Amino acid sequence: MEHQETNHTGTEYKSRLPIDTISVLIDKVKAAIGKTIVGQHEMIELLLTALLAEGHVLLEGVPGVAKTLTAKTMAKLIDAQFSRIQFTPDLMPSDVIGTNIFNPQTTRFEFRQGPIFGNIVLIDEVNRAPAKTQAALFEVMEERQITSDGVTYSLDKPFIVIATQNPIEHEGTYRLPEAQLDRFLFKIVVGYPTIEEELNILSYHHHRGAQPLIAAVAAVLSKEELEQCRTWVQQVHVEEKILQYMAQLVAATRNHPSLYLGGSPRATVALLHAAKALAVLRGRDFVTPEDVTHVLVPALRHRVALTPEKEMEGISADEVLKEMITKVEVPR
Repeated sequence: MEHQETNHTGTEYKSRLPIDTISVLIDKVKAAIGKTIVGQHEMIELLLTALLAEGHVLLEGVPGVAKTLTAKTMAKLIDAQFSRIQFTPDLMPSDVIGTNIFNPQTTRFEFRQGPIFGNIVLIDEVNRAPAKTQAALFEVMEERQITSDGVTYSLDKPFIVIATQNPIEHEGTYRLPEAQLDRFLFKIVVGYPTIEEELNILSYHHHRGAQPLIAAVAAVLSKEELEQCRTWVQQVHVEEKILQYMAQLVAATRNHPSLYLGGSPRATVALLHAAKALAVLRGRDFVTPEDVTHVLVPALRHRVALTPEKEMEGISADEVLKEMITKVEVPR
């Protein structure tokens, strides 16, 4: 139902979004995740943001910080098809997207779908596969379709790739191409839990017995409800000043002396979608500058590249982006 809302500047506009309905659905998902995952609130919020924004996610962290468990939990919470692919150095593109197989009964070749044909696809250790296999993901991540022998196959909605990688181990790994990194909405860096959170993890494991962690997780959101939420996200109100702010932030990465590669126009669009989804996640139907700055680092850290001099100094892309935020004027 249409009603009057006031945004962060006090300007009135007509809202058509049922924020209360969306909040109930999101709260159900958050509550269900909390039964399996201890802490990692930033990662969970960004994953839910990406889910609403129809964006893919790259999870980076050392082994044992619940990257894979979180991805599997997210998949089970949505009544959708889950698929998992373990990337290895000998994995071929056909092992991911599928291949044509001869059917002797019909004397014709038939396309056998690969594991990428799912709704939520977990790719474990994505940086272990060679460039040929990485390239197989380009089309499907950007256009939600596969082309094999000149025939195009569309993937069902929703479709989201959650990929994991270990930043410490480099033996037997391949650097992801910039073109592929640019197709991830977020790169989420997963850190260690606090002492209190680790104590909660120990207590949970101590008392749960032999029951698998994910066994009690049940779907709380249907595919139709998720698609409806995504439709509502697209209708979130964004002021012209906020759009200018996003464009200025990304443009600043292209002229920053510490960066030799800045954000592309795809990065600006990603920032827009992420900020709108985060606003809905936080119970609003309008975007604030805080929404933009909150998603800026995870949305751009993998799309920019430091100059060799700054890399040798030990400066990170996160530090440059956070410093850059303070220098771009915030709209009032």
